This record gives sequence, structure tokens and C-alpha cells, in this order.
Amino acid sequence: MTGIGYDVHRFSQNRPLVLGGVTIPHTHGLEGHSDADVLCHAIADALLGAMGLPDIGHYFPPGDPLCKDICSLRILEKCRALADEAGLEIINVDSTLIAEAPKVLPHREAMRHNIGAALGIPPERVGIKATTNEAMGFVGRREGIAAMAVAQVE
Repeated sequence: MTGIGYDVHRFSQNRPLVLGGVTIPHTHGLEGHSDADVLCHAIADALLGAMGLPDIGHYFPPGDPLCKDICSLRILEKCRALADEAGLEIINVDSTLIAEAPKVLPHREAMRHNIGAALGIPPERVGIKATTNEAMGFVGRREGIAAMAVAQVE
């Protein structure tokens, strides 16, 4: 079974930028109730979709005080637990970050490791790519970051 996920967060001052569980040096972080890890959120929605389950807002409501500033790797761990409960195996995830900045390639392996560990799969089965929006739209104006993901479970 295959699922697809998408997420977007606007930039915010005075917050760290967290992508794939890695804090990346940048002028801005992302706005959100959790740590706003747009990459993990897109992957979580892809996994939940592959399992035929509701989106992450169902499991981690944005207004829930228990979810305030939660590390999004915990969200991925919940997806793994849901897969285990359903007798499903996470096969792989593939994702794309869409941002004008920062450069994520130097952090890619650490992100793959974190996501793989949270999902119980080898980092080799975690794809992370990055692209720009060619200076178009809100991403192109450097107002935020978007992410897309696809996941396969059996």
C-alpha cells in the first residue's frame, strides 16, 4: 500500500529550524504547535495514508497542550506503532523538501538516520531530496518550507 503526504510551515523568528529531527543553522525556524518539522509531518501523513488512517491532526491535534513543542520524530514513532498494531511493515519512505534556503544536503545523512530510527527501517530506505521553487510563490519568496512524501507499507 502506498500513501502520499504534504506539509507546509511558514518561517518564524526566534525558533530553531528542525528538519528530519536535525536542528539546522538558519536565520529562521518554522512556525507550528509542535517543533514544526515539515519533513517529518509530510512523511507521517504519507504513512498514515498508506495505512488508510486519518491524518496527523487526528493523532496530534494542533491545539492539544500535550503536543506543544513535541519532537516530530515522536510522531513518526507513533506511525511505526500504528503499523505494528495493524501487522504492517514500513517498507520505505521518499521525500522532497522545497525551500530556497537553507541547503539541506550537508544534513541529509543525519536526517535519514533519525527518520529511519524512528520508523524502524534502515536509513537506506529513507529518501530525502531537496529542490527550490525557482523564486516563485511563497516558498520562492522565502516565506516558508514545503515538503512532499510518499510511503510504502505491506
